[in-house]
Amino acid sequence: MKKKILLMISMCLIVLGLTACGADPTTVDYNGYTYDQLKGACENTVASLEAMTDAEKAAYLQSGDEMLENLVNRWEEAQEGVGEYVELGEFTVEKSGKTLTCAQEIIFENRPVILTYVYTYYNMQLEDITIDQVQTLGEKMTNAALNTLMGMGIVFIVLILISLIISGFKIFPYLENKAKEKNAPPTPVVKEVPKAPAPVIQEEVVPAQDDLELAAVIAAAIAASTGTSTEDFVVRSIKRRF
Repeated sequence: MKKKILLMISMCLIVLGLTACGADPTTVDYNGYTYDQLKGACENTVASLEAMTDAEKAAYLQSGDEMLENLVNRWEEAQEGVGEYVELGEFTVEKSGKTLTCAQEIIFENRPVILTYVYTYYNMQLEDITIDQVQTLGEKMTNAALNTLMGMGIVFIVLILISLIISGFKIFPYLENKAKEKNAPPTPVVKEVPKAPAPVIQEEVVPAQDDLELAAVIAAAIAASTGTSTEDFVVRSIKRRF
């Protein structure tokens, strides 16, 4: 029994939730503002911009009110190439979290324009007013492709710059060594002193007769100093060095 009651309560809550989600936006209270009041604010803004003279435009741009200046500039940009004003289109109200957005479509000859009011919902303070041309599906796809290509191009450029920076690290030691070599004191040049030519020793040629006499004298001197006989050794040659 309890399970059946819980099931019935759950079904009722789901039905109430679906009913609330599908409620008529013209009957909803938007934190003290009605649907007609929000729509009227957008319609009055469009009427004022359409009827704006050059003098009023100059006065708005010099008013010092940033939101008003942005509104006038955005209106001028949005009117480029759209043609003549035709009528007001659909008006929508959407609440998302703490933000309430009111969008008024403006029909021109070539393409529509959207005027958007952005409110902070809890105090209904106006945060911004934007005006944008409605783009076709082809234009949206083209812009998306361009944004994608631009993003990829930026990524590749950053990668190339990083590669160049990393490659530049190899040049720094080379430049540092070059700077050290440039600032180093010059190495003194040592000149070799030519060596004096070695003296040439000439041998005196002694006649054979003199050699025999000299050999006999030397043999006698050696025998006398060693206490041996001249017969124990033989003097074969005598060389004189000077």
